[in-house]
Amino acid sequence: MGAFPVRFPVPGAPGDDGWHVESSLSGPDGGPRLSVDSRGRSLLMLFLYTDVGPDDAPTLLRSGSHHEVARLLVPHGSAGADWLPFCGEAVRATAGCREAAATGRAGDVHLVSPFVVHRAQTMSPAARWPRVIAQPPLEPAREPAFDLVAGTAPVERVVREAFGRGVRAAPRGSAPRRPPGWCR
Repeated sequence: MGAFPVRFPVPGAPGDDGWHVESSLSGPDGGPRLSVDSRGRSLLMLFLYTDVGPDDAPTLLRSGSHHEVARLLVPHGSAGADWLPFCGEAVRATAGCREAAATGRAGDVHLVSPFVVHRAQTMSPAARWPRVIAQPPLEPAREPAFDLVAGTAPVERVVREAFGRGVRAAPRGSAPRRPPGWCR
């Protein structure tokens, strides 16, 4: 099930709460990387093993950041980008995105683009019990995870848009609908 981040209602910062994008593959030097075709990760999944409300340190997601991250990854191609420097670039580029909290009931699962910028946060002193989630990757059935030529999954369409490749146009007279605060 991947990592099991557990938060306890204690004072102080957890120390692992920086904005980032998940890495998905190892580079030639063994260091973490992420690539535009998302080798090693089709989706980021957030499994809630306990109820997670606003006071329970829900994972924070930057809404729409996956569009900007895909655009930033395009020049790096399938070889990908070194994780740490790329995270810095992605975090700066998505600073204006609206934040959404991954809250829900025990048993809920959030399916998230692997390119969403996200972070952990400090648990509120108002929390009454520990919060437990798991965040495994949805490993692809084939590599690379994304078909950037003919793929029709929403995560693939976002990357194709970043490349400037055509996707089916919206009906005439309509505009793409993105909530206020979404990136680009």
